[in-house]
Amino acid sequence: MSIHPTAVIDPSAQLDGSVIVEPYAVIDGPVKIGPETRICAHAVVSGHTTLGARNIIGSFATIGVPPQDSHYKGEPTELIIGDDNQIREYVSIHRATVKASGKTLIGNNNMVMAYCHIAHDCILADHVIMANLATLAGHVEIGSHANLGGMVGVHQFCRIGDYAYIGGMSGIGLDVPPYVIMEGTRNQMRIAGINKIGLRRSGMDRETIKNLEESFKILFRSPELLLKDSLAKLEEEMQDCIEVQQMVDFFRTTKRGVVKRTLDD
Repeated sequence: MSIHPTAVIDPSAQLDGSVIVEPYAVIDGPVKIGPETRICAHAVVSGHTTLGARNIIGSFATIGVPPQDSHYKGEPTELIIGDDNQIREYVSIHRATVKASGKTLIGNNNMVMAYCHIAHDCILADHVIMANLATLAGHVEIGSHANLGGMVGVHQFCRIGDYAYIGGMSGIGLDVPPYVIMEGTRNQMRIAGINKIGLRRSGMDRETIKNLEESFKILFRSPELLLKDSLAKLEEEMQDCIEVQQMVDFFRTTKRGVVKRTLDD
């Protein structure tokens, strides 16, 4: 273990022997930190926070502090972060409230760039990219391989689907379906189409991308069909395509409503 003499480590913290803690970092409370994780200079990690292996916590980041919720009364809620995440300078990630599972959850292989904020009770899957100053309100869920541009703001309880790409400075007030490109603010949100470039880079096969493009036409560019009829049509005609069925399920399980406008509207 390499701990700089100016770092402050709570006696109740549990650090793997390979953890690196840089100058003036503070680890406060029953924090658990896994192998080969680096806590950079001046970072603060506190509370019931668990970090997996090979994470990087950037300078001046604030990880695991109490939620910004007026109803929070100091309950022992958690922040759990997986493996191989890059959490850069000045990022803030808050532990949960007791209103849901009591856990803010961050998966694996995520890139959270400088000045981003992840509020209480959020759930990030794997391989998510949040560019500088992207901000998540409480209870937001982000799917795997989603990409949020700089200064994106997401309203509480919204969901962003797998492989969705959100353009910079967008304001998200509704659920964003998986596999699409979207930009805009609040009631001006527009979907441009399927995120073909991102899907190709991920290794998705051409047939699946073709199926997703066809499903996009049925869902978003078939004004003669009601949404329930579009979903039924996709369930029947593309029942063998897992990705299309995931999109159907996303629509069926929404609570805030799903973005439906396209750039052609």
